[in-house]
Amino acid sequence: MRFGQQLGRSALKLEKSRAAWGGEGFSGIFREELKRNAASLPLQKGLSVTSVALDSAIEVMFIGAHEENGRIFVKVGIFYEGVVAGCSCADDPTPVEAQAEYCEMLVEIGERGEASVEILEEVDGKQH
Repeated sequence: MRFGQQLGRSALKLEKSRAAWGGEGFSGIFREELKRNAASLPLQKGLSVTSVALDSAIEVMFIGAHEENGRIFVKVGIFYEGVVAGCSCADDPTPVEAQAEYCEMLVEIGERGEASVEILEEVDGKQH
């Protein structure tokens, strides 16, 4: 794998992004289409400071893309929120406010718009 080791993988359809590949609007169309499919992303596996991912408001940062053997590979950064699930007791010190989360993902888009998404793991400060 070129960008990283697989931690979590999910599948979705990104037909508009596939059709826009090679054009000036690709990154914008891709970001919007990925945001609309937030519930299908493996956000839970990308958590670093919380225990439950929230997919209600994500932001997608386009990092780079290339095509290889008819497949498009897109590396993105995902900004989203999570919460720490506590016991909900009156004296539970667990914060209930959403906390910022970030992870990087590799999206692979096939020739018919079928796509797979995987979380990229950072090891010793380097993407693997």
